[in-house]
Amino acid sequence: MNLSTTSLNDSGVVDAAAVAVEGAATAAASDTTRWLPPGSAELGNGANGSLELSSQLPAGSPGLLLSAINPWDVMLCVSGTVIAGENALVVAIISSTPALRTPMFVLVGSLATADLLAGCGLILNFVFQYVIPSETVSLLTVGFLVSSFTASVSSLLAITVDRYLSLYNALTYYSERTLLCVHLMLAVTWGVSLCLGLLPVLGWNCLADRASCSVVRPLTRSHVALLSTSFFVVFAIMLHLYARICKVVCRHAHQIALQQHFLAPPHYVATRKGVSTLAIVLGTFGASWLPFAIYCVVGSHEYPSVYTYATLLPATYNSMINPIIYAYRNQEIQRSMWLLFCGCFQSKVHFRSRSPSDV
Repeated sequence: MNLSTTSLNDSGVVDAAAVAVEGAATAAASDTTRWLPPGSAELGNGANGSLELSSQLPAGSPGLLLSAINPWDVMLCVSGTVIAGENALVVAIISSTPALRTPMFVLVGSLATADLLAGCGLILNFVFQYVIPSETVSLLTVGFLVSSFTASVSSLLAITVDRYLSLYNALTYYSERTLLCVHLMLAVTWGVSLCLGLLPVLGWNCLADRASCSVVRPLTRSHVALLSTSFFVVFAIMLHLYARICKVVCRHAHQIALQQHFLAPPHYVATRKGVSTLAIVLGTFGASWLPFAIYCVVGSHEYPSVYTYATLLPATYNSMINPIIYAYRNQEIQRSMWLLFCGCFQSKVHFRSRSPSDV
């Protein structure tokens, strides 16, 4: 009887100890969860969800803060820094050189300005996301980025139209009518871009309805579909115009060949170079933006955000490549860069003035 009583007492002690250990483990788990950075639970479950443009960071040690920074956001910030630096130089050269006031350089300046703003927007998005997280700031940042990238794509279309007109209206291109047409294109470009960027700020966002979010929060699926459709239309127009330009270039080369009874090597090389440059221009633009535009249409906010980052990052590279294709290859801008950095010009170095139709 005494043995049974002792066993019962020992069993009660063991149960009490087990309960105490379980309670301590639960408390420790709750304390650990409380100090985890926001989104850690979601990362453990597959990191599903749309790309967030605002986040709440943990108020902890610097090491904990660094661990909460998304490497994709760092790459976007680095991309924005390079974009801003490249295009700031182009804007400075065009604005400080009176000779670069032709319609072609006005459009190139518009493209560089749009890309410069896009680069600054990527930097500001990183800063505000990890320093001043706020829904209001998030809306302003995403609206700024939408306006900037829309202006960049629209400026590319305007440059394509300008090149087309310079070939088909070569005799009247350098007239006041052409300059008026360029200013009108710029007004439409920046007006439409500003309107599209203001839509999220004015209420067309998914902050109140998470189910309506797109792959880029806080943009709605309908807003992203509108942007993607606009891009497809712009890309189709550029394809058509560049095909017409290529046809004109080949026809001019053929006419020269008939006059000289053969296709002279310089003309053949120039024609091949022009066609290859057109392919580079369209190939770079399509490879940069098409994946992101297509994913915005077919993707869902429930998909892993890594898909959005993986398609958005190459799209930003287009703004990094634009100044190389449209500005730094131009010999007038090269001469202006030489004057800007060296303060002198070697007259023995010959620079040929290029027309807008040179591609």
